[in-house]
Amino acid sequence: MFPDDKLKEACGIFGIYAPGKDVARHTFFALYALQHRGQEAAGIVTCDGQMAHVHKGMGLVSQVFNEENLRYLQGHLAIGHTRYSTTGSPKLRNTQPYVIETIDGPLALGHNGNLINAPQLRRELLERGVGLSTSSDSEVVLHLLAGAGGPDMGKRIRIMMAKAEGAYSLVIMTKDAIYGVRDPWGLRPLVLGKIDGGYVVASESCAFSTIGAETVREIQPGQIVRIDANGYEIVQGAPPEQLAFCTFEQIYFARPDTVFDGQLVHTTRQNLGRQLAREAPAAADIVVPVPDSGTPHAIGYAQESGVPYSEGLIKSRYIGRTFIQPSDELRRVGVAMKFNPLPENLQGMRVVLIDDSIVRGNTSGPLVRMLRNAGAIAVHVRVACPPIQWPCFMGVDMASRSELIAAYQSVEAICAHIGADSLAYLSIAGMMAALKATNGYCNACFTGDYPFTTPISLIELQEKEKFVQVWGN
Repeated sequence: MFPDDKLKEACGIFGIYAPGKDVARHTFFALYALQHRGQEAAGIVTCDGQMAHVHKGMGLVSQVFNEENLRYLQGHLAIGHTRYSTTGSPKLRNTQPYVIETIDGPLALGHNGNLINAPQLRRELLERGVGLSTSSDSEVVLHLLAGAGGPDMGKRIRIMMAKAEGAYSLVIMTKDAIYGVRDPWGLRPLVLGKIDGGYVVASESCAFSTIGAETVREIQPGQIVRIDANGYEIVQGAPPEQLAFCTFEQIYFARPDTVFDGQLVHTTRQNLGRQLAREAPAAADIVVPVPDSGTPHAIGYAQESGVPYSEGLIKSRYIGRTFIQPSDELRRVGVAMKFNPLPENLQGMRVVLIDDSIVRGNTSGPLVRMLRNAGAIAVHVRVACPPIQWPCFMGVDMASRSELIAAYQSVEAICAHIGADSLAYLSIAGMMAALKATNGYCNACFTGDYPFTTPISLIELQEKEKFVQVWGN
């Protein structure tokens, strides 16, 4: 595939208990709303109180499901998953939800996040004689639940939470209930909703409006919610740690119409753009976003700076989601496959180009050149988050410092690398001010300060990286 400079999140999850509803169809449309969280694979598992029915496959939600296979998914309980792989390669065997038969009936699981102690847990399971069929840490969680013993699933979940370390929001399905689980640090989001005849749980509230549900509340760190014939019940499954909600949910991952802690994400991103304008003004004629994720940041920057907002780039929203590999000739076209400039808007203009982040730095340079070739006389790049300098071990696809341009290059060097007239990032203090928070977020990718102790094996891997692998001498 052609280069991409955007971070990928682990996945989106959804669960529903609604007797009398077509739960498979509701799950399909909820996953459709969560498609932005993962485009590699999707799956749905339903249960009628006795048997589980499953369908999953590689591709987008609309490619995996159709009327025929949705009709097969009978029952009044369902969980669904749309995936981007972090732990576990992008293969059908790693596609979720996972489902197994136990002495107490079917057990299915969907997982958003990444366990940092998965290798140790995996080894313990193998030493106990448990057979594993995938390379995913999510299957490890499933077998931890299955092997905890006893019919009380709430107790099993608490035992699992005592062993698992890292980021996880889970949807779990038994023959008579749906469970939602959020890790003690609250790294990944999870929200409870109400629908006529039942309840739902999802990664983001944007999934609810699609199916006519309304938000009840966010699940807090370390909590377990059970949804069944009696409604819902929330209990504390593990003591909450210092809240460490992933900042990138606010900056990029979440859909703009999602609400976190009572605040619309689109509004939060505008606030980040406003703060960026205060910290890093530029002599310019227009503010142009890198669409679509940079748009709300650019709106905020324009509002605060007084520089007019204008579209300068048009994005093809589908070219990045094909499984057909481009030819070498098309690969050389690169960014032009995803973006096209609007020369009439750019001719003779000094441009402030707003992006939500720069990760690897492999698309910023081509975009700057594209704007210049379309007539821009100056391009000032502004980034609505601090420099990304450290890898993430909690479910985001940046597990190597060697991939991160800001890990080894100064802002001045990055500016020269991408060919901009100037480059500025939002400060950490400015970002937290825009988020209206002094703590409660995980900023490890900016600071290297992780919410828990990084495993030795990961530290050693990090130390072995070679600067010359990416940046040369």
